[in-house]
Amino acid sequence: MQNTGFEDALTGRIGDMLDACTQCGACFKACPIAAPAGLGEADPVAVVSGVLDILRLGKGPAESEKWAKACMASGECIKACDYGVNPRFLLTMARLSMMKADKEPADRRKAAVTQFRKVGEDVGVLSRLQLSEDALIRLGQKPSKAPPRAELPDVVFYTGCNVLKTPHIALLCLDIMDMIGTDYQVMGGPTHCCGTAQLRAGDIDTLGRFANNTINKLSQSKSGEVLAWCPSCVMQFGETVLPTVERATGQKPFDMTPFMRFLHARLDDIRPFLKNRVEMTVALHRHPGIAGVIEAAEELLGAVPGVRIVKLDVPAVGLQSVNLATLPKFKAELQLRELEAAKQARVDALVAVYHSDHRELCAHERDWPFRIMNILEVVGESMGFRQDDHYKNLKIKQDVDAIISDAADLLKTHKVDLDTARKVIVNGMLGDQPLPLQGKQAVS
Repeated sequence: MQNTGFEDALTGRIGDMLDACTQCGACFKACPIAAPAGLGEADPVAVVSGVLDILRLGKGPAESEKWAKACMASGECIKACDYGVNPRFLLTMARLSMMKADKEPADRRKAAVTQFRKVGEDVGVLSRLQLSEDALIRLGQKPSKAPPRAELPDVVFYTGCNVLKTPHIALLCLDIMDMIGTDYQVMGGPTHCCGTAQLRAGDIDTLGRFANNTINKLSQSKSGEVLAWCPSCVMQFGETVLPTVERATGQKPFDMTPFMRFLHARLDDIRPFLKNRVEMTVALHRHPGIAGVIEAAEELLGAVPGVRIVKLDVPAVGLQSVNLATLPKFKAELQLRELEAAKQARVDALVAVYHSDHRELCAHERDWPFRIMNILEVVGESMGFRQDDHYKNLKIKQDVDAIISDAADLLKTHKVDLDTARKVIVNGMLGDQPLPLQGKQAVS
């Protein structure tokens, strides 16, 4: 598929949705971020009409541009539309249109390259701070020493990139699939880029090439099913890449299933292995952006013997925690409110699904009277296995020299440059802290 074909198909999809949109404003009315973004008094019809102007012209009314930039990808707008339009996709395309109007192609390409390289460096260093060579091979980040597979796997497990910063989560995915007998091959990391950095920077030419390359790799399974961990990848492929490729080529390369929904579909296979009681009261950290994931997570937690789930009175917004960065003050307030609610509920653990949520929340375990865990740690404990959360153990130190010292052997083994490691720890780990640590909280 030529890149011009990808961009033409993307333009065609946008045009179809522009034609279908009635500008009724229902998507704006349903948006949970409109009020926090200062748009609570805006006219829904005018805002939506302005978004269509942005898509056509690259510019629009200030309130429409503000709404597009504030989008946290909660997906509530999709549920609200009765006309087959995906407003979340149109807001993504509106941001692309603004980017193309504001910056020259060379500047957009440079920004995309910079962001891609940063992700690659952060993922490479942070995973090597924590993992042995065998674990990196298991996660597809180093060439396998075993002979090539004789035949295709039943499914591909696609990690995406950033979960490799908290690799115990990805390893737990593999442990569960191993236990229930799923035949899979792992793919992911920067060499299997979904193109999100290119889309955000407005570099559609490179996005088309990256998408084509990654699709060719992910298509190598018997079932044509890709199990995806990362919600950003699910959204990127599900709403931008795969429908555009299908329009350009007439073929859908594969189906992409969020991993939590895969586990939910296999819950009857998992139940016999949930043998150990896990006596815990937990609260689930929630983001509704990918349909069915939180519901699947709640059922999976509920199937673990001994687990009691309480629901906190905290809004669930956004695709995942990282998407709330568009409104940092609102994000920090929400996180503090959730920690306080978890304390009042006397939970044993605040349990997240996604990796970005875990990265941002985990160091707060130092200060609050409950653990901060990933859902698969709870499931793994019941199934009889565990993966150490090295990321949390390192981040809680809050000291770059202590982290370097703790990981010294692995840094040496993987030949990681110490200056690069120090930079990534400071900016990519310790700097990834939207809500500052509060200090020890008294137990009430």
